[in-house]
Amino acid sequence: MACNAKRKISQYRWLKKPRYTERPMKHLIQQIIKFSMVGVTAFFIDYGLMVLLTEVFSVDYLLSATISFTVSVIFNYVASMRYVFRHKEGLSRKKEFTIFVVLSVIGLVINDACMWLLTDTLFIDYRISKLVATFIVSVWNFVTRKVFLDAGETNEEAALEEEPELSV
Repeated sequence: MACNAKRKISQYRWLKKPRYTERPMKHLIQQIIKFSMVGVTAFFIDYGLMVLLTEVFSVDYLLSATISFTVSVIFNYVASMRYVFRHKEGLSRKKEFTIFVVLSVIGLVINDACMWLLTDTLFIDYRISKLVATFIVSVWNFVTRKVFLDAGETNEEAALEEEPELSV
């Protein structure tokens, strides 16, 4: 009887998704959620400081966008590397920070180019332009940090999440 039950259960294993695709997807979704929470906080720092500098201190919008972006990158580095991405083994913190800064400088160029294009060329208000630029740079940031800085899911995490085999 037990042998027959095992055979019936094993017949339907093809209906279940393989675990090797479930874990990375679950880990990726968790990372995206954490990255979004850090990103929203960084956005408020970036956007708020940009508007403050532009409106209160009459700093040119492009300069204030650059300053505010730089300040938010510092927060973003600390929060992202602590809560979102795993430190890669064999990658020193100095090299990790250097890679982060290079990726962020490219993000700054994308940010400022979008701001300039939308504000000076298409005559869209700089505050709206910043929203569009932020979305584009956020995608850049997540993808490049995931590729260059994240160690991925550790073996311990994978073992903890692995479902036990059903035995009858």
